[in-house]
Amino acid sequence: MAMSTETAMAIKSYQNQAEALVKNYLLADPLIPYTSVLGGIFACKVAYDLTQLISTFYIKTYNGLTKIQRIEWNNRGMSTIHAVFITAMSLYFVFWSDLFSDHQHTGIVTLRSSQFSIVGLGVSVGYFFADLGMIFLYYPTLGGKEYVIHHSLSTIAVAYSMLSGEMQLYTYMCLISEVTTPEINMRWYLDTAGHKRSAAYLINGLAIFLAWLMARILLFLYMFHHIYLHYDQVIQMSLFGCFLVFLVPAVLFIMNLMWFGKIIKGLKKTLAKRQ
Repeated sequence: MAMSTETAMAIKSYQNQAEALVKNYLLADPLIPYTSVLGGIFACKVAYDLTQLISTFYIKTYNGLTKIQRIEWNNRGMSTIHAVFITAMSLYFVFWSDLFSDHQHTGIVTLRSSQFSIVGLGVSVGYFFADLGMIFLYYPTLGGKEYVIHHSLSTIAVAYSMLSGEMQLYTYMCLISEVTTPEINMRWYLDTAGHKRSAAYLINGLAIFLAWLMARILLFLYMFHHIYLHYDQVIQMSLFGCFLVFLVPAVLFIMNLMWFGKIIKGLKKTLAKRQ
């Protein structure tokens, strides 16, 4: 009995030390951005490996793919998991949290942040680092110039917002657009698995169209309107912060419009083949 008590005390001691380590170092205010980024990179590695493991045992198509196709398959699994996470976080902060509400808080909306909002952005920065690294490593298989431009702008803007605490509302508005990533990835999965003529492929195409329209076109227009209404607060940010707010969403919006045109053409082509 004495031995078990000593063991329990030892376990409790280690637990207290671990909690102190997390509280005083990993979750200390100055280190939260960096630990969040590292956590995001680690989560990407876990998601990549889980996609590979699950696909190997449960998806017959996977084992018949080439090496580079399996790498892209795993990469898309990783990006899908990140998209689900950051979309949920973004929807919460933009539409449900009081952090950026005009009615619940006083002060400048473009300068508001919290530990929770910083963690969310840090995880996303970790993902962009990991994905951008893979894009460069296997260029241009995982994405061409447009992906490099998109990810580079996103990484700079999200990292700056995370570190400075500025423009986090608009950063999360932009990140809601990640809601389209699972549908885009599913389109690739269905095509690679030989289901391009299936009903699932058509339904997924319609889902891409609607999600893209809502999250990458209409929501961006709403964001531009919000920036216009809060212009006096936007210009309270640093010069670089203002530069990012006016440049990055505009560039992404133009890219979204270009891709949306391709989505419409692809959807029309698919519908025509089924008639």
